[in-house]
Amino acid sequence: MVHLDKEQLLVQGVNTSEVGEQIKRFQKGFPFAKLIKSAKVSEGIISLNVTQKKELRSLYEQRGKAKKKVKFTPASGAATRMFKGLFEYLSAVNQYQGKENEMLPPTAEVAHFLNHLSQFPFYETLKAGLLEKGIFEEAPAEVIKELLQEKGLNYGQLPKGLINFHAYPEGVRTPVEEHLVEGCLYAADDQGRVHIHFTISVHHRDAFNRLLNEVRKSYEKAYGKIIEISLSEQKKATDIIAVDLKNNPFRKDDGSLLFRPAGHGALLENLNEIDADLIFIKNIDNISIDRYPSATIEHKKILGGKLIEVQAKVFSLLKELETTCSEQRLIGMNQWVRKELGFDSSVDLDRGALWDHLNRPIRVCGMVKNEGEPGGGPFWTATDKGRSLQIVEGAQVNFNIMEQKQIFESATHFNPVDIVCGVKNYKNEKFNLLEFRDLSSGIITQKSQGGRDLKAQELPGLWNGAMSYWHTVFVEVPLSTFNPVKTINDLLKPAHQ
Repeated sequence: MVHLDKEQLLVQGVNTSEVGEQIKRFQKGFPFAKLIKSAKVSEGIISLNVTQKKELRSLYEQRGKAKKKVKFTPASGAATRMFKGLFEYLSAVNQYQGKENEMLPPTAEVAHFLNHLSQFPFYETLKAGLLEKGIFEEAPAEVIKELLQEKGLNYGQLPKGLINFHAYPEGVRTPVEEHLVEGCLYAADDQGRVHIHFTISVHHRDAFNRLLNEVRKSYEKAYGKIIEISLSEQKKATDIIAVDLKNNPFRKDDGSLLFRPAGHGALLENLNEIDADLIFIKNIDNISIDRYPSATIEHKKILGGKLIEVQAKVFSLLKELETTCSEQRLIGMNQWVRKELGFDSSVDLDRGALWDHLNRPIRVCGMVKNEGEPGGGPFWTATDKGRSLQIVEGAQVNFNIMEQKQIFESATHFNPVDIVCGVKNYKNEKFNLLEFRDLSSGIITQKSQGGRDLKAQELPGLWNGAMSYWHTVFVEVPLSTFNPVKTINDLLKPAHQ
């Protein structure tokens, strides 16, 4: 690479050999996941009865108290997709302008938004802004401009975490605030401390800090907790070089190399820096209005209890394997691993192999019934050592093979990103999570920049390939715990009203 490239790589925090590896992966491509079958209740997904739920919740409330818990919330995503339909309408209006005495009729999505405008938590602020500009009629294009553009609420440029989602008698709340509340309700330690970590974009750090400084004390007072908040940004060094369609490095107009963010898998570096006994992962937009005690809080505790239960058994087996074990005992251990840890080896593992296999991070993942949401789900996948439970996204599946397509589409459950992680070993030492990812499970997509086609690469997804070699336990949770806001009109659903 030329001298100027080396300088750029130095600033980027990567070396030429890393970039070389990235380009090789563009050239070779990534192998598709090999789906064996979808995971179903009693075939990879645990369905708990009332007694089991009560026991796991109690276990979490008793043994989880002394453990340090962190609520890890990816919050860097811009809300642009949430307003996609509104942006498209504005763009169409701009192209339509100049036609005498005609107005472009709103699409069904835009009409639904406008017809229910007064039900949105930002309505009063929006209305006040329009009146200030001398706009007294709620003309579709003017309302949308006021909502999205910089001279209005600027929601089109904000991350989802900072947008008003919910209205209460005492005021409105953003998703960030709802996550503070959730943390207070299930993630406090025995000292009443609640640790919450948001991953954010560098551009929005000041805005996050402003909001958190304004609201933290009031939530501490309301819930009687001490809220400790930390923020981190996706590391620049995890960005991946882009290439043209011939797999040569893509150069911008000024001749410099183009690096692009590597997807949510890049957050494995941020997760790896969290020091905690239990880490709860949940997306920023998957929250509902505060109804306590809610199914969400109850099932967070149940998942936490399941993690504590599984972890205690794994630690006990590891300690046992440090001594001499009979052949019969090893057979029993292998059977337990097959039944409980999402891994079915084609042969029984000997003592050393079993110890190596057991000594890894653990994740307990809530799974909801599949109602056609886009996204990944729970599957049994083939490995060179047997089969394992994985969360698989559509981009990892070869839909040209009919059998693989049918397996993916047969999924009874969906991944809502409701995960509890145990990231320490039986000696209470932190695992290096980077050692347990499958680098061959990245994704290549086609994009464009300045009208020129390019190929982009994403690291193995945070809950896909980044956790490939973790122990995986899937637990069915109710659909009522999954309330994402993917489009603006989702805020009109009962969970947000």
